[in-house]
Amino acid sequence: MQLNKIPTTIVTGFLGSGKTTLLSNVLKQAAGKRIAVIVNEFGELDIDSDLLRSCPLDCPEGVEEGSLRSDDGFYELANGCICCTVEEEFLPVMQQLVARRGDIDHILIETSGLALPKPLVQAFNWPGIKEHCTVDAVITVVDGAAVAAGRFAHDEDKVQAQRLADESLDHDPSLQELLDDQLSAADLVVVSKNDLLNEEERARVQAIIAHEVPSTVKTVYIENGETALDVLLGIDAATESRIDEVHNHHDHHHAHGEHHDHAHDHFDSFVVTLGEVQSDLLQDTLTQLIEEHNIFRVKGFAAVHGKPMRQVFQVVGTRLDRYFDRLWKPEEVRKTQLVFIGKGINKEQIENILHDALSA
Repeated sequence: MQLNKIPTTIVTGFLGSGKTTLLSNVLKQAAGKRIAVIVNEFGELDIDSDLLRSCPLDCPEGVEEGSLRSDDGFYELANGCICCTVEEEFLPVMQQLVARRGDIDHILIETSGLALPKPLVQAFNWPGIKEHCTVDAVITVVDGAAVAAGRFAHDEDKVQAQRLADESLDHDPSLQELLDDQLSAADLVVVSKNDLLNEEERARVQAIIAHEVPSTVKTVYIENGETALDVLLGIDAATESRIDEVHNHHDHHHAHGEHHDHAHDHFDSFVVTLGEVQSDLLQDTLTQLIEEHNIFRVKGFAAVHGKPMRQVFQVVGTRLDRYFDRLWKPEEVRKTQLVFIGKGINKEQIENILHDALSA
């Protein structure tokens, strides 16, 4: 680590690639390390940030009450793509963190799926930031199964939905260009969903990555976001010192002042709130909804009858995952909340189907 500078890890990758799962596992392994977390997300109900906010962080013995903990070290940027709102959104948060740098061992930043790393890394050369912080690494998370299948995201429609929903977005490259740009700044590439790849598919993914990154950049294949902490932290790349040499498509789009017109399309996003549910019945109902409606993404929490732990539900395309993430807190109301993203979907209709199926 550069002397007296807070190391910062920037995690980038498309929506659904596995960034949040990766960061959650980092936080679970990092007990005793005082970590500040910045999440760049959108939506009426921010499930991703709540996942990270709820990760257990234990302060080491001797740390006074009031020092950095997960609750007061958590910053959420929800007003647009982080690379397009660096000055308005990101720098004020970094200034807050610099002011309390004595309480912080490491900073983790999860960008939105549309963010380009370069403008964000360049901000670490700004006066007031460069004296106190350094980019330990840019980690680009790639959905291995999607890339192997010739797509750039598991569900490209949902990436497009996120693009259209962000009115601050001032770059509109293709998904191919966006992946190229995210890889161009990478100090480490993490390929998620390795368990879904065979040897031939893995070789195909590696060839695509090798075309975009130099041989000095390592590629790690992981499952369920799990890898050793020392693989991800302590890379000491000082990425800000070389970032101006990185060329990407974003430079071209800014140079020509291109902006995307969001008005021609519309995607629906809403939250459904329920009480306690039967987990298997909820899974069956969500599976049916995905088959019968144009739903791109479902993500949220369920309060399961007879279970002391909260259960996370995630749907990407036709794939549904569920797992228990933590105990319900005594002061929390046990309820189920699910955010739906799709096209031509109706909240009242979806709510009625869920209520009817779960109360039967």
